[in-house]
Amino acid sequence: MRKALRWLLSLVLVIGAVGAAGAATAADRSADHRTATSTTKTKPAKDIKDRVLAIPGMSLIEEKPYDGYRFFVLNYTQPIDHRHPGKGTFQQRVTLLHKDTSRPTVFFTGGYNVSTNPSRSEPTQIVDGNQVSMEYRYFTPSRPAEPADWSKLDIWQGASDQHRIFTALKKIYPGNWLATGGSKGGMTATYFERYYPRDMDGVVAYVTPNDVVNDEDSAYDRFFTQVGTEECRDRLDAVQREALIRREPLEEKYAAWAAESGSTFTTVGTLDKAYEAVVLDYVWAFWQYSLVADCASIPVADTASDQQIYDSIDAISGFSAYTDQGLEQYTPYYYQAGTQLGSPDITQPYLGDLSRYGYQPPRNFVPRSIPMSFDPKVMPDVDNWVRHHADHMLYVYGQNDPWGSERYRFGHGARDSYVFTAPGANHGANVAGLVADEKAKATARILDWAGVAPAAVQSDESKAKPLSAFDAGLDQRKLEREPGLRP
Repeated sequence: MRKALRWLLSLVLVIGAVGAAGAATAADRSADHRTATSTTKTKPAKDIKDRVLAIPGMSLIEEKPYDGYRFFVLNYTQPIDHRHPGKGTFQQRVTLLHKDTSRPTVFFTGGYNVSTNPSRSEPTQIVDGNQVSMEYRYFTPSRPAEPADWSKLDIWQGASDQHRIFTALKKIYPGNWLATGGSKGGMTATYFERYYPRDMDGVVAYVTPNDVVNDEDSAYDRFFTQVGTEECRDRLDAVQREALIRREPLEEKYAAWAAESGSTFTTVGTLDKAYEAVVLDYVWAFWQYSLVADCASIPVADTASDQQIYDSIDAISGFSAYTDQGLEQYTPYYYQAGTQLGSPDITQPYLGDLSRYGYQPPRNFVPRSIPMSFDPKVMPDVDNWVRHHADHMLYVYGQNDPWGSERYRFGHGARDSYVFTAPGANHGANVAGLVADEKAKATARILDWAGVAPAAVQSDESKAKPLSAFDAGLDQRKLEREPGLRP
């Protein structure tokens, strides 16, 4: 009801604005137009950059041109601790893809670093809107000065970062707002809605893991016995086994590469631990980033050379993942996984005694100088809230994506909220990949929540389609393979 009432109020305001403004079409027609004298003359509208930079704590890093938009890379001063804002601040990286202050705005979070190049998330294209993107706290450079207090890296603090950014920019962008993100970004959007449910008019979360009970991971084990085809599963398992059988000669290759590249293993402890972690990620990484059709590229373990096995593991899992250099950028993620988010622990029984360490916990991937303790109450709280209080929330999963094994679901009390699965899709699943009726439903709901659903769509959801044409420069959504087991 709250969102419906806000939508109705927004509609009344828009109707009033249209009646007052007539045929005004300037990109910033919602900017202040104050009467200079008793005549009809008005002051020129402030440039959007000036309006944004007038926000206390907002500063410009650079502006990059893009046809039809203004794109700004910004810093925003945030409290290290939102409960005690007087105890220090840090600079958080934010980007703004500005189209028009009369358009809806999409708040995109990747959950990691933010790209400083112009791009649009799928909901931004669908609603033809503006996009605000936020770098998650403690990812460099959005980190307090060292020595950082890592206890202030939690999901409530991250949601509070978003709330402050939204509150500051809502005055400039008064239309409807949607939160979106994929994987850890979808988790971030979910937590934002959990703690600040009155901010957004809708949430579109992609391939979003939901590890409710950290020690219960049987859903992942079931997934890996069913995904794809039996032939593909057997082929992957055989390469993984062979990599552990041939551990000694393949670790020699790994050590030679590490020496040449200057890679070290202080955080994880030993090259052997890093090697096995990469090998154990192999099957998971394949299904996260690949499709059934890619099984043909997997070598036949029995006849493959050492180099072929090594190259396949490296191409799919990435031997750089658990080096100190590979872990450094992602320390905030592993810290969160080991303190609140949880992490998968699959059994892989076909490896038997070949595995010396099993799936290693996040604690192994965070420097020992950073204290960690896991809070088992946080994720059940979020899950319970989503099940029973979700309002205008959409989750999209990929059928063959392991991260969707533990997913969000809706129960009693959820309203106008949906979970859809894209057939055959991996971790890059999106609305465009859904079956026709679900694609139309999802697109129609996104348009409606953003307050821009055409009359034809309101009467017939099958007519729903993005309001903005595909832009090759902004809308490339190719799933980039990254080493390491991360959402």
